[in-house]
Amino acid sequence: MAFAFPDGLAPEAYPLAWLVGRWSGAGVIKYPDIPEAAFVQDVTFDHDGGPYLRYESTIRLPAADDESEPTVWSTETGYWRVAPEPFEGIGEGQTSLEVLLADPAGRVSVYLGVVGNGRVDLGSDFIARTGTGADVTASKRMYGLVEGRLLWAWELAAFGKPLQNYASAELDRVTE
Repeated sequence: MAFAFPDGLAPEAYPLAWLVGRWSGAGVIKYPDIPEAAFVQDVTFDHDGGPYLRYESTIRLPAADDESEPTVWSTETGYWRVAPEPFEGIGEGQTSLEVLLADPAGRVSVYLGVVGNGRVDLGSDFIARTGTGADVTASKRMYGLVEGRLLWAWELAAFGKPLQNYASAELDRVTE
């Protein structure tokens, strides 16, 4: 099946077109002082015709028993856009990317990175938090399209710990 740009997608967002849609799958959280846990995740990348993608993610921990509802571990919302000007030193076939994410736990993160060849690499440029928000000082994320699946990995420097693996997942495109 040939790839088609989503209807109404702004040309500025074409390098991100392969992300557009709903994705769902499973992953694992593992970080010092946080017990390892499996999770399920739903991610949506959509657009309203503007030069960006809207992003929403919800991670849920499975219920402890068959009768309980899954527990929401985290949610994020944000915007992904191609930078108006290329960043210095980006590679052949890559496009500069800016991402703004917010979560209800009191944190806003700005990421800079690149998209190209079915892969996104992001590094935190700025992280702000409320007085009660988690003390996260750095973050990296990688997203890749592998055999039609969206794979991602997230590294954090938080709670006085150095940058290290935090979570990863494998998501399938949800068809409607």
